[in-house]
Amino acid sequence: MLEELDIQNFALIDKAHVDFSDGFTVLSGETGAGKSILIGSLAFLLGGKGGTELIRTGCHEALVSGTFLLESKDANAWLEEHGIESEDNRILLRRVVRDTGKSSAWIGSTPVTKADLALFAAFLVDIHGQHDQQSLMKVSEHRRFLDSYAGIVDEVHAFTQLYAQLAEKQRTLESLVTNEADRANRIEMLTFAINEIAEAKLRAGEDEELAAEEAKMASFEKLYSDVEEINAALDGSSSGSGESVLSLLRRLKSVVPHASSLDKELENLDDRLQSVFYEVDDIAKEFRSYASRLVFDPERLSQVQERLDLMFKLKKKYASSTKAPVQEVLDYAQNAQVQLDALTDSNADKSALEAQIAQLEKQVYAAAKTISQKRKAASQKMSQAVVAILAELGMKEARFEVNLAEKPGTSVTQKCNPYGMDDVEFLISANPGTPLAPLAKIASGGELSRVMLALKTILSNADTVSTLIFDEIDTGIGGEVAVAVGNHMKRLASSKQILCITHLASIAVYAHHQIKIKKGSEGQSTQTLVFPVDGEERVKEIARMLSGDSGSAQSLEHAAALLQKFGG
Repeated sequence: MLEELDIQNFALIDKAHVDFSDGFTVLSGETGAGKSILIGSLAFLLGGKGGTELIRTGCHEALVSGTFLLESKDANAWLEEHGIESEDNRILLRRVVRDTGKSSAWIGSTPVTKADLALFAAFLVDIHGQHDQQSLMKVSEHRRFLDSYAGIVDEVHAFTQLYAQLAEKQRTLESLVTNEADRANRIEMLTFAINEIAEAKLRAGEDEELAAEEAKMASFEKLYSDVEEINAALDGSSSGSGESVLSLLRRLKSVVPHASSLDKELENLDDRLQSVFYEVDDIAKEFRSYASRLVFDPERLSQVQERLDLMFKLKKKYASSTKAPVQEVLDYAQNAQVQLDALTDSNADKSALEAQIAQLEKQVYAAAKTISQKRKAASQKMSQAVVAILAELGMKEARFEVNLAEKPGTSVTQKCNPYGMDDVEFLISANPGTPLAPLAKIASGGELSRVMLALKTILSNADTVSTLIFDEIDTGIGGEVAVAVGNHMKRLASSKQILCITHLASIAVYAHHQIKIKKGSEGQSTQTLVFPVDGEERVKEIARMLSGDSGSAQSLEHAAALLQKFGG
């Protein structure tokens, strides 16, 4: 049950605090005063749409919070599942939208997503407005009402998932059957690619090795010249002029020890010179060995270039670019083999798929039959319940029927859709002697309002939601019908908290509590004010609703009499 609502900078509301009680509460006010803004703020708090257009002009954010008494086991179970604790069996919901476009929401002190907020709020409040009445004009929505009444919403959802599995497998089978030619072409292409790459006998990194070898052979003359020059400089083994490095070091190697014998301070330098000599000597041997192996082989150069050319062509066909590593070609071959295995196994897959489809069809048909039987049983009870309530709401001669028709077809998928095998439509006869006809085609606005109220009433009996909000559901009715609607809502409030926006005094007088919404101005600013009315103030408000004049003695007398007769 909603106990408190706080609103800040929401649309035309600067700041408002509203206390709510159990029973039947009406929200009244002149046209354009902002009654729907109050309901809009509550819808926003409960996870509805929220954009920057909701922020009061000149402000940076809009904030709405509400305290709810928890009366639903489902709500408490949801909180426990999400690790959120209530306080004194109450929970505070908060939601804010900022001028940056960002919004935030909390359940208790825990930040939550908008989706989670809406999911939890669905256990607390159910808002019914003009859009709900419009849903009665859509035959596709009639099934949802029946399924809710029958208590099979979860069962139908499970059926939808099962049906989706069947449809997906049927699409897969159809693809296998209709794409045989494409499959054969694909097999041929993959087989050719795999064989071509396999014949090349590629190695990972081979392209880099060969590129380096080619570069070496292409620069052979320069490399050979450099090595000859190095050898000549090191030990004079090749033609050259001047003393070699090793010759010089050998001379020094004999002179420095003599000098170190004369001065011990030079011993360390002698040791270092000895090390340098042996290191250079070793380097010279390595260069001589390298020079002995340095032979130009034009045949090998041709082989390397041919191999690189082959890799270039394979990369062009099977890699992301000709500069990609050869590993990409090897990866392509591996992936192609996986695809080829899947395609060549398709006959086995096809047989297995056909068996799975046959089994799923049996399950889908059996589930659809079960759901249909439950709908048929519920449809009769629902029809009787709606007729009973319509009689209370001034449609004593009305007949209402939930019509079920089994879908035609020869296959399971033809006989069913994602929601079962039934076409559901509401039929009504509002006057004696007239045949039943589709509700969506013949009902007037006032009749739709009463049918919707009847449906919401019978659905609420099986619903754990404790708060029902009716946003101008009285459209198109008046007189005795409005009296009946008010009386009905008052009775409904014995088990639910009822909030109702209305412009009809004959409904408002039945309420236990009344809240007035009024548009006011302060300087250049227009704002919506929200405050409870009681005693004489409520009499004046009812008088205004009766005649538009809250000061007329006759209107005030009439209002007081109605409140005394019907008031809570």
